[in-house]
Amino acid sequence: MSRTERIWNGQVKSEWVDYNNHMNDAAYAEVFSKALDEMIKKIGLDDAFRKKQQYTIYTLETHVLYRKEALLDEKLDVFVQVLDKDEKRLHVWLEMKNDGQELLAVSEQMIMGMDQTAGRPAPFPPSIVEGIAELPHAEAGVLPEMAGRSIGIKRK
Repeated sequence: MSRTERIWNGQVKSEWVDYNNHMNDAAYAEVFSKALDEMIKKIGLDDAFRKKQQYTIYTLETHVLYRKEALLDEKLDVFVQVLDKDEKRLHVWLEMKNDGQELLAVSEQMIMGMDQTAGRPAPFPPSIVEGIAELPHAEAGVLPEMAGRSIGIKRK
């Protein structure tokens, strides 16, 4: 896989641990959401930009794959990579790893730029395009093995 960049780090909180004694599925989603928020800030779309430009990002679709349990107090790192983009959408890949760099979960997301005044999708402003260019990108046509999956019961 191409290069990724650490975008968020933290550790498993006690309120995230469920009756199975590991991190609850909703907590994985929360961590990936926090990581996505950090990525959005990194590309220049912070609170001040949103307020001044009336521009934001909405999440259109999210897929989470759970690979290994995350336990209480375990350190977590989330890494990001852009898989694809167009003028108003980003297809991003987030990997959650523990301190030993074991893959705990992945989140594949489609996000879209929105003009808040019009309430409609809108192209990324030039400064945001520049910020997106600074993120690690997958090689053209090369996706992580687990990307692009659909969900369903396979029948024989």
